[in-house]
Amino acid sequence: MQRYFVNETFNTEKELVITGDSARHISKVMRMEAGEKVIVVVEEIAYICEIISLSDEVVVKQTGEIVPSPEMPVQVDIACGLPKGDKLEFIAQKGTELGMHRLIPFKAERSIVKWDEKKGEKKTERTQKIAQEAAEQSHRTHVPEVSNPITFKQLLSLLENYDHVFIADEEDAKQDNRTRFADKLKKVYDNKSKSILLIFGPEGGISRTEAESLLNAGAETMSLGPRILRAETAPLYALSAISYEFE
Repeated sequence: MQRYFVNETFNTEKELVITGDSARHISKVMRMEAGEKVIVVVEEIAYICEIISLSDEVVVKQTGEIVPSPEMPVQVDIACGLPKGDKLEFIAQKGTELGMHRLIPFKAERSIVKWDEKKGEKKTERTQKIAQEAAEQSHRTHVPEVSNPITFKQLLSLLENYDHVFIADEEDAKQDNRTRFADKLKKVYDNKSKSILLIFGPEGGISRTEAESLLNAGAETMSLGPRILRAETAPLYALSAISYEFE
């Protein structure tokens, strides 16, 4: 069944009117008809609904069935230094498929990309749309929020909101006595933590100044193995490790 995230709510008759792009997709792209079923996600609950009528808007009604949530038992947010090209969109798409809760780009010291505030809003909207499409495809009940890029100082102020904060530092990967990320995750699991922030640098990695500031603010390093991963690969590696440990 097709899945649609909507902002509308059900009325007292347990009916809901779908509008906009989702309504056009149902009627024009999928060419669905009255009596067919779709999954409608409202406030992170996935309802199986029957289509009552179609026109420019689509009216659906609950069948009484709810699809179990596939969300991770722990909230995992990704903060990444602004990467080049379409890598941010790639992280948004694949991170969503792997259970990411929120994507927070930040202006890192080694970021080559200079964020254009005038064009940036459209880029964020596009990346948010990619995250929503990925959430629909992977049958999520939560669409990760894609934030506008923040400064490193703003990133530091967010750390206190999380139970655990880890930074991917390539210098840590070079150490012979590095602590395996899996071992650190076991402690997170044992403490029944509810929120994790993972911080990744851009192509050039986290600078020494940034790493020191993050560690002083309470972050820990995480070793993602002895190999140096690309900026767009490291978040996916970490999300996969968390999924393995918690799910």
